[in-house]
Amino acid sequence: MAVYFEIQADRIDRAERFYADVFGWKFSKAAGTPVEYRRIETGDGRGGLLKRPAPAPPSHSGTNAYVCSFEVNDFDVMADAILKRGGMTALPKFAVPGVCWQGYFVDTEGNTFGIFQPDPKAG
Repeated sequence: MAVYFEIQADRIDRAERFYADVFGWKFSKAAGTPVEYRRIETGDGRGGLLKRPAPAPPSHSGTNAYVCSFEVNDFDVMADAILKRGGMTALPKFAVPGVCWQGYFVDTEGNTFGIFQPDPKAG
């Protein structure tokens, strides 16, 4: 099954820099779309980055969108990279016993996303 995700942003360039710096994703501008849109190549998947078409929910609200979590090799290194580039912690690192280390962050555009490091010894 193929997976495709989309991230909405108020400032496309800022969001692109954030995700390129943190995850090493590659972006390309898409022509002929009704809103500013960039294709994302993650190495293992594909997605899109688009200009937010409606106002973001107010701060401290529950999410009203799909939250993606990305597998990483080293949770702590990636969390540090996220925070150094303007991201914020939404839910600190925690163990999913016998599965992984998981945590949630907020990007520079106010979007929540997760990262996880597989570890059968987590817990």
